[in-house]
Amino acid sequence: MIFKWLKNRRRKKLLAQPFPDVWLTYLEENVHFYQDLPETQQRKLQDILRLIVAEKNWEGCKGFTVTEEVKVTISAQAALLVLGMRGQYFDRVQSILVYPTVYFAAEKTMGPGGVVTEGNSAREGEAWYRGPVILSWDDVLRGGRHEHDGRNLVFHEFAHQLDMLNGRSTNGTPVMESKQQYQQWQKVLHSEYNQLVHDCRNRKRPLLDCYGTTNLAEFFAVATECFFERPQQMQHKHLDLYNILADFYHQNRVA
Repeated sequence: MIFKWLKNRRRKKLLAQPFPDVWLTYLEENVHFYQDLPETQQRKLQDILRLIVAEKNWEGCKGFTVTEEVKVTISAQAALLVLGMRGQYFDRVQSILVYPTVYFAAEKTMGPGGVVTEGNSAREGEAWYRGPVILSWDDVLRGGRHEHDGRNLVFHEFAHQLDMLNGRSTNGTPVMESKQQYQQWQKVLHSEYNQLVHDCRNRKRPLLDCYGTTNLAEFFAVATECFFERPQQMQHKHLDLYNILADFYHQNRVA
């Protein structure tokens, strides 16, 4: 209890300070959706991102230097996901590691006959249970600056973190507020996932990225990207999916 009290006290003290002017410049240049938010939502996003900046361990990889611009740009995009949630600041994320560009990580794959092959795979980002989140700065900037292209690395990896709040593994189903919401989520999620698998196998051009066919966890992350990046198109083509995401995130992106 004392630790919670100290944390809340520290947060109140931090949020009582003026928002740095230079941080507003970073938001305007690197986070395209910021200008579209009402003033009240902009102020709330500023508060959330300040807590993320202050409470995470930031580390640059492969010689990359993590500046205030890097911290603010990443934190603002993560903050948008939880803008409608109360008291959600990704507390389980201990560290955020940033590479300058795409990086390589060791990977094992199992082939025919159970033969395991080891190698390196190129990655833009990763999300691990209770942290860290690993990101490529080039891709962070691309997602933040390119409006409505349907792709955003920060949204994707932090959606995985929300997915992990119900346990160690990601399964595409974050913590729900009610049994009814859970049942509707399962119904829509599986239906939309199967439709995406069908469309991608038949070489159609779906709105959602075909990477979402990997599994339900990736589908949820890809759907989150689309919900925040292309809300009008999602509402038009995938109304049920849009509605369950709007309900979960407590945000109507086309309002």
